[in-house]
Amino acid sequence: MPLARNDPAQYDELADQWWQPSGGFAMLHWLAASRAEHIPPAASPDAVLVDLACGGGLMAPHVQRLGYRHVGVDLGAAGLAVAREHGVGAVRGSVLAVPLADGCADVVVCGEVLEHVEDDVAVLAECARLLRPGGALVVDAIADSRLAGPVAVTLAERIPGGPPPGIHDPALFVDRRRLLAAADRLGLELRLVGLRPSVRDVVAWRRGRRDGVRMRPMRWSGILFAGYGRKR
Repeated sequence: MPLARNDPAQYDELADQWWQPSGGFAMLHWLAASRAEHIPPAASPDAVLVDLACGGGLMAPHVQRLGYRHVGVDLGAAGLAVAREHGVGAVRGSVLAVPLADGCADVVVCGEVLEHVEDDVAVLAECARLLRPGGALVVDAIADSRLAGPVAVTLAERIPGGPPPGIHDPALFVDRRRLLAAADRLGLELRLVGLRPSVRDVVAWRRGRRDGVRMRPMRWSGILFAGYGRKR
């Protein structure tokens, strides 16, 4: 029996694909590299980066290069086992109630999480709780817009590099205005930008001439967007 859209069990079924550059999670590799571009190098050897819904730990090489202690949080045991193999300090738990202390993180990464939960503002509140004052926040998600469903689901699930079929539920896509208003209430300075894969890179990747695809920023954030900010 096929799983329902957004069923977390899909990640367990696809756990062997986490580190396959051309597998079902190809775009998550591209997004991991994009996130890393907006994370400052660690200011001290004990600086901590908390990676919410870390899956198989695709941020690991970037976090290691930047000098952080990498703590990954996820509900999926299969993904966490893969993350541990790549040096991530894996913690099993919900992004809605993260089992870590207040102010423990110098950086929080919340990548491709908000469009998978019923209460995205509650996840943002956890990000704010985990961050120390001045700590950096990096998020990315799919926006609630007229085009997001047709592009991010109907089209994207049918093209190489796109998400696995059924992984997203358009009913959970993120209201950007609500997110920004919540960020302000939570003491987070957050700005949103649109993201898209480089078309030239996608063509080269498909032909085996590139290992990955660069994500390009754009003004319009109505499909895939990123948020960069700090805790006041």
